[in-house]
Amino acid sequence: MIQNRMMITIMSFVMLLFVACSESSSDPEPNSPPEEVSLAEQNILRAMELTDNAVSAHFTGTGMAMARYYNPFTGVRSDETGSVWMYTAAIEAVNAVLHGLQAHKEHGNAALYDEHFEKYAELLGQLYENADYYLGTFELVSYTQTKEWSVYGVNRGNAKGTANVAGIENVYDDQMWLVRELLESYKITGEAAYLEKAEYLTAYVLDGWDSTRNPDGTERGGITWGPGYVTKHACSNGPMVSPLVWLHEIYEGKSDEITYRYIDADDKQTRKTMQVNKSDYYADFAQKVYNWQKDRLLRSDGVYDDMRGGCSPGNPQTETVNGTEYRKGITCQDRVGPAISYNSGTMLSGAADLYRTTNDEVYLQDVKGLSDDSFQYFAKPDQSHEGYYSYDISGFNNWFNGVLMRGYVDVHPFYGAASEYIGTFQQNLDYGYDNFLHEGFLPTNLLVGWSLTDNNNRTEGMFNFAFAAEYAVLSRYELTK
Repeated sequence: MIQNRMMITIMSFVMLLFVACSESSSDPEPNSPPEEVSLAEQNILRAMELTDNAVSAHFTGTGMAMARYYNPFTGVRSDETGSVWMYTAAIEAVNAVLHGLQAHKEHGNAALYDEHFEKYAELLGQLYENADYYLGTFELVSYTQTKEWSVYGVNRGNAKGTANVAGIENVYDDQMWLVRELLESYKITGEAAYLEKAEYLTAYVLDGWDSTRNPDGTERGGITWGPGYVTKHACSNGPMVSPLVWLHEIYEGKSDEITYRYIDADDKQTRKTMQVNKSDYYADFAQKVYNWQKDRLLRSDGVYDDMRGGCSPGNPQTETVNGTEYRKGITCQDRVGPAISYNSGTMLSGAADLYRTTNDEVYLQDVKGLSDDSFQYFAKPDQSHEGYYSYDISGFNNWFNGVLMRGYVDVHPFYGAASEYIGTFQQNLDYGYDNFLHEGFLPTNLLVGWSLTDNNNRTEGMFNFAFAAEYAVLSRYELTK
């Protein structure tokens, strides 16, 4: 009996050895590491992963209502709906992914493009279609005309086209971010509808430019935060510079014209119109908006303050000129802080675009100075983690900081030192991804991670999309730097 058991044991051992040897021979390197990918490809893969997870978590139904918050630890989606600004962050991420995929195709990786581009192009169309839940119509008395406009309100309506947009219910900066993304979408897809919508919203935004005259005949200038406000903000001026340059480039060399509305510089009252070349019109306005913000909001430490306050009149008012009602011009005496990263970021991008199209050395010097000064002001070394730079993440700063990063990417072709500043964002994203990624989401604080209390780990939708957009922008940067 014992002998039989020994024979069985020996045979079993031989069989196990045979099987093990057979498996080993068919897979000579069973523990070989996964194939390495380039940093550019890793970035775009992570961008798509974060985008897909954010879309699944924050959007519901065919109308794509956006939950402002999602907690990846509890799976709870907030009842609070995101504003149009937060919704636009999703469009920004998808645009960035599309541009990243296009860049990979242009640099020899067509497989990524072929596998993913159409999916995100379709998602982009769905996002724009359902953005109409924020759309509404109202009549506005501006500095040069009275007109009915269909624009995007701060809050989502119950049906498409029914949102409340009168007065303070719409703001100019929300339209500007949409103009920017519409033009990005037009550039990557060629869809004429995106350009048409971008130009319509641009007309609305520029209708908000204070074209009334100072005593010396110069324009007061600046765009208020919205038609229901009198303060003139960095966020309602700076974001428009780059889109205006892009529109100039789209129409450069073409004979298209546009109506320019202005106020007579001599009598300072008579409203006039003139047909002008569209490309020149957009270029001129890009420089006017840029110069207004630089002259009135740039601080002695080289970064931009938040707004012009101390305004007169203290609320929107109208006046009658030659029997017609117009909005009164606004004079603001005070430069008001704090400095917020995106207000320097938009001016970095704007200066880079203006330098690229004009070769004016003034813009190049602005690019260099603002790059260095903004990094010194906003990036804090070794604050949260040794060897890393921290950026303020309170309030909406995670999204604001993404605008600053994009500014550094935009100036890099003209100022190589910006690569150091860009690298801090890559470093922080990778640290958060490698150490704290949970169910496909990154924590609000990339260098510190999640709370030990699950219920405290809700994430802002616009931050989730901002991280995705940053990865996509960095992917393109790695390919083209």
